[in-house]
Amino acid sequence: METLLSISIALCAGLLVSRFVKPLKMPAVTGYLIAGILIGPYCLGKLGVSGLGFTTMAEVKALSLFNDVALGFIAFAIGNEFRLSQLRHTGRQATVIGIFQALVAAVLVDVVLVALHHFVLGDALPLADAITLGAIATATAPAATLMVVRQYKAKGKLTDLLLPIVALDDAVGLIVFAVSFGVAKAINFGNFDMTSILVEPILEIILSLVLGFVMGSIFSAAEKYFKSNSKRLSLSITFVIMTVALSMIEFEVGGVKIGFSSLLVCMMLGTVFCNVCNFSEEIMGKTDRWTAPLFILFFVLSGAELELGVFKDVSVVCIGAAYIVARSVGKYVGAGVSAKLVHCEPMIQKYLGITLLPQAGVALGMSVTVAQTLGEGGAMVRNIVLFGVLIYELVGPTLTRIALTRAGDIQPKAEAAVSADD
Repeated sequence: METLLSISIALCAGLLVSRFVKPLKMPAVTGYLIAGILIGPYCLGKLGVSGLGFTTMAEVKALSLFNDVALGFIAFAIGNEFRLSQLRHTGRQATVIGIFQALVAAVLVDVVLVALHHFVLGDALPLADAITLGAIATATAPAATLMVVRQYKAKGKLTDLLLPIVALDDAVGLIVFAVSFGVAKAINFGNFDMTSILVEPILEIILSLVLGFVMGSIFSAAEKYFKSNSKRLSLSITFVIMTVALSMIEFEVGGVKIGFSSLLVCMMLGTVFCNVCNFSEEIMGKTDRWTAPLFILFFVLSGAELELGVFKDVSVVCIGAAYIVARSVGKYVGAGVSAKLVHCEPMIQKYLGITLLPQAGVALGMSVTVAQTLGEGGAMVRNIVLFGVLIYELVGPTLTRIALTRAGDIQPKAEAAVSADD
């Protein structure tokens, strides 16, 4: 009963707060995140009254399965953007921009934080932490971006580039993080492990794409045996959930840890499906409508997981502010310069970087790995990332909406339609 009550409270809170933020022209996803913060352990949950919110973080974590499934559907939907017909026009540009902007953000954060370590903070910001935070800066959250695109029915050249770039961030981030974190561990513990630095992340990416391709091929073949839309929709939901489950498998072979990225696996599942199945667009549309409550729950839970306690530590706030500014500048400049290099239109050069600011799940996952490995220094990294995620998730969706509107991908009539639908 308590689990069902928690789910219903989360959904009600998300829907109510989304109404309050509407006059402020904030995307609904921001309202869901604020709702999560309000009913989380740091606000109403502190009252300890069952039915008002989550009283402990353990209650929020108990519903983490819904987050895993929601991320699977988000990645599946992004895979739909990798249609070969579209990639012939945008594939090269998306690849160059996706890699370049991620690396620029990582380098700039590294430079700023390493400078703070040497000239200002000293041991208050260990060198290993500074290098690791640079790698984490590469990651962009696909969930918030996708929700804004869907809510406002964004269409245009910027949107066509944006979603593939956000998807590429996951692969780039995995490699950069593995290398930087390997260097950080070497600084702390005095030994380089080439297996964890290069072999394991590359294997994770390759095996994730292979698993996604296999599941996508089976899924596409199976869909053809069903004629009714309801059964096709049910099969789609089944395969996404099954793929998420399989991507959680971890094992070790000859000292090499084998794992999968659920985002990459489900993204490849959607990519294969949309390119092989000739009725994929219809099924994708129905899946989008089915997942609407699931995504509300996902963002409310994400808001509830944001630990407001990080504001108590002045050093975390100061370093976090430097991290946010350096990463934002890196994303904006990196996207703008690389967009110019591949001859994108001026409006893409100007606004693309703004849409790449949201950060959440992948970055938090990286920070947890750091916290488990580096001890006290890792805890500092995790708190700084939590601070950054809190700011980015609240501000990022609104900035994405503004950028897409000014780029012409969100039309005034689309905003009016959203208001009418709400």
